[in-house]
Amino acid sequence: MSIGRDGIAGLVLLAISLVLLVKSFQLPSLPIVPVGPGFYPAIVLSFMAAASALLVLQDLMKGRPAAAAAATVTPSRNYRLVAIAFAIVGAYVVLLPLLGFRLATVLFVGALQAALGRPQTARQWTVLAAIAIGTAMVSYFIFERYLLVLLPRGAWTGF
Repeated sequence: MSIGRDGIAGLVLLAISLVLLVKSFQLPSLPIVPVGPGFYPAIVLSFMAAASALLVLQDLMKGRPAAAAAATVTPSRNYRLVAIAFAIVGAYVVLLPLLGFRLATVLFVGALQAALGRPQTARQWTVLAAIAIGTAMVSYFIFERYLLVLLPRGAWTGF
């Protein structure tokens, strides 16, 4: 059995997630808040560790003869899309304090969705808009209303 690129990536991510998971348990608990600051990172890091372990296992389980491994076709890389995604994230960071969390997040999610797969029909555009608005609304209500985290207000919008 040999380990491939996916297995190596899985091992690196598994190591990182386990180290950070241990660190998240070491965060001090706050007496005022029932859920400590390490609770949500611990959940995310646990899922990351599990997914990384599954990636390593999947890589080890797929038997790849040397000839078949050499004959695999490498997928084409889309550096243009990566640059566009970074530009969209950068615009989100710039617009967040100007427009506020809710409006900037709607624009961010919509723009990133459109960049990843441009809608062709009016129905697809409607779904894109619904997902963008829904993501912003759900995030707002979870963080601002439930967890009482103050989200950025827009200098231009006031909300």
